[in-house]
Amino acid sequence: MDVVTVYNTKMGKHETKGGSTMIPTAIRNTFPDAAHDFFIIAGPCVLEDEKTTLTIADTLARIRDDLKVPIVFKASYDKANRTSIRSFRGPGITAGLELLATVRQQTGLPILSDVHTTDEVTPAAAVLDILQIPAFLCRQTDFIQAVARAGKPVNIKKGQFLAPWDMAPVIQKIESTGNHDIFLTERGAAFGYNNLVVDFRSIPIMQAFGHPVVFDATHSVQLPGGQGTASGGQREYAPVLGRAAVAAGADGIFMEIHPDPDTALCDGPNSLPLDTVHPFIKDLLAIRSIVQKETH
Repeated sequence: MDVVTVYNTKMGKHETKGGSTMIPTAIRNTFPDAAHDFFIIAGPCVLEDEKTTLTIADTLARIRDDLKVPIVFKASYDKANRTSIRSFRGPGITAGLELLATVRQQTGLPILSDVHTTDEVTPAAAVLDILQIPAFLCRQTDFIQAVARAGKPVNIKKGQFLAPWDMAPVIQKIESTGNHDIFLTERGAAFGYNNLVVDFRSIPIMQAFGHPVVFDATHSVQLPGGQGTASGGQREYAPVLGRAAVAAGADGIFMEIHPDPDTALCDGPNSLPLDTVHPFIKDLLAIRSIVQKETH
């Protein structure tokens, strides 16, 4: 889609279709018998210890089996964009990729993590099923193309500083490498000091580019830098925004989860408690079913 058409989209000429019903290759191939054309990306913000990681992954695998919904395990091996230099960043790429590989081996869940430099792309692509481009790096042309050339599906998070139609040139950068296995993640837009706001029009606008759109329910309730040397968050609103996003036609939901968010080493204030995830996903699937009935 050219930029002129995208601009027309923002002027209100796009009709919501209730989801694009497209699932990225890495997810579709792993769940050929899934009962839903909708998927979940979930996990802790950052890899902590092996026990916590596998506890979360095992819970997600049980939810996958019970609800017949595709689930991708997400966790960062290195959080390169923490607010403070003293903040916990993770185990690093070598130990982190080993732990993520263990998650996939033990649970069968596809694994996703974010990469931050071109040097990380090759080792990360050798292990990960999906490579993620962080929101802060979504305009870095050489980096984006290096990620795309790895030949893996790419999840690119829309920067908090971009309008949804500004993602059209970003997609073109990826597609210029021959990689068309792309999905986009909406994670809110900057709305003044330490606050974000969500414009749900961004879901159908970005779906018009021809790729699935995921809504990040937990980063959208983040308060960036809101605690001075760390980000705050309002996790109680994540389920509200997540349900609204599915009603708006999102193809998937992204959520950060933790057994005890108050003790999480990263993004605890906006992470969901692990024991709330099953009922939350069940609600999302029920809303998705209603949306599909109304749009077919």
